[in-house]
Amino acid sequence: MSVRQKKMELIEAMNRARALEPSSFVPNKLLDTLIERMNLKNDAELCRVLEVQPPIISKIRHRKLAVGATILLRMHEKSELSIRELKELSNASVH
Repeated sequence: MSVRQKKMELIEAMNRARALEPSSFVPNKLLDTLIERMNLKNDAELCRVLEVQPPIISKIRHRKLAVGATILLRMHEKSELSIRELKELSNASVH
């Protein structure tokens, strides 16, 4: 087995393990709550209000990107929700 094949197998194994892990990061609740509280129609409007490019919100919604400090502060400033509330929304239970 080549080094490349071993590397690919390792990456696949890591991805399978990651898929089985429960994630505490629930971006949809956070983004949907922001849209609702700010009386917006969709993610595109949220992007405009937060002054971020659409791929950022898309990556957050699809769990490809965590909510970083910069965007968290921007969400706080634009929505007037506390940082604690925003963090609780992003870590809310899936149940």
